[in-house]
Amino acid sequence: MRMHTAIQRPVAWMAAVSALALAACGEAPQPPAAGGQGVPQVSVVTVQPQRLPLTTELPGRVAPALIAEVRPQITGLVLQRRFKEGSDVKAGDVLYQIDPAVYRANVDSAQATLSKSEANLVTVRLKAGRFKELAAIKAVSQQDADDAAAALLQAEAEVSSAKSALQTQRINLDYTRITSPISGRIGRSAVTPGALVTANQANALATVQQLNPIYVDVTQSTTALLALRRSMDAGTLKSGTAKVRLVLEDGSVYAQAGTLQFSDVTVDQATGAVTLRAEFPNPRAELLPGMYARAVLEEGVLEQALLVPQPAVGRDATGQPYAFVLGSDGKLEQRALVTDRAVGEQWLVRDGLKAGDVVVVEGQQKVRAGQPVQPQPYAPAPSHKPAATQKVAATSTAAAAPGATAATAAAH
Repeated sequence: MRMHTAIQRPVAWMAAVSALALAACGEAPQPPAAGGQGVPQVSVVTVQPQRLPLTTELPGRVAPALIAEVRPQITGLVLQRRFKEGSDVKAGDVLYQIDPAVYRANVDSAQATLSKSEANLVTVRLKAGRFKELAAIKAVSQQDADDAAAALLQAEAEVSSAKSALQTQRINLDYTRITSPISGRIGRSAVTPGALVTANQANALATVQQLNPIYVDVTQSTTALLALRRSMDAGTLKSGTAKVRLVLEDGSVYAQAGTLQFSDVTVDQATGAVTLRAEFPNPRAELLPGMYARAVLEEGVLEQALLVPQPAVGRDATGQPYAFVLGSDGKLEQRALVTDRAVGEQWLVRDGLKAGDVVVVEGQQKVRAGQPVQPQPYAPAPSHKPAATQKVAATSTAAAAPGATAATAAAH
């Protein structure tokens, strides 16, 4: 009997522990604190107007300021090439020497013809003078005197013709020395000594291009150009100094600034694009014709620009940009925005915001319009973007802004 009691004690104790465990597992959760869930916290920034230079980045190609294709103006055999391919030449430098023997002989022949004509002129002039005197005393007929006077005029004309022929032959002799028409850099030679060239042939012997200064031709849509002009006319933008900076293919920025040549603006009727030409100094010939480059053009200055951090701008179901603005009652209002372009890590807002608006930057996912929030100052994270890849402020094409906005909204 005692043994039975000893066995029952551990069993009773285990049953009590199991009952307590089951009671703990089945215990209902504690009710929420009075007042429900707390007011959500959001990071905000106050919109302040600022002065913002506006620029546009456009693709372009480098083009020489002057280009001359060297061709022979006479026919002959090339005796010498007097330049090094790829070197700099000056206007008037001799590039090729054509065999001058035939042309020198032509000069000598023309000189002899002139001497003969001048000698004949002396004889005819004396004869015409005598016949004039004899006709005065009726010693010869008037017809003979008139014939002598006409012969004098003919002899004088022959002398003039001989002089012109001599000058032509001298010019042809000079053409045996093919010179550079402009100063610049000469390219590859298409002929070698011993080649026969002809006057005004289709193929150029070489090409000389002036590299300093040099041009960069870029294109811009007429829509963007008209919008720019309207902004300037309305006073929203102030005209800058029309300076242009150049970003090369490797991402480096060309050291010297250029100027926009407004007189060279033309419109392509096929594409509706405007061709703009910028001129750059190129003393070290770093820019070569045909190179691709991106020209950063100064559009003007926006005196009251409104910028907001990119995370503050979202997109609704229709793809339109919007932002949450904190009202004076501490509740949120959803504002539709009109964005212009990306400026670094911010958006330039054209419409939908005003100076002094408090915009939500972080926490939009957990709030909705009309909801009260607890604002706190926005602290942007430090940028780790390499300096070499930093974009110039307000640099983009006008057509790129909407797509960039969508990409940024999707990223956030």
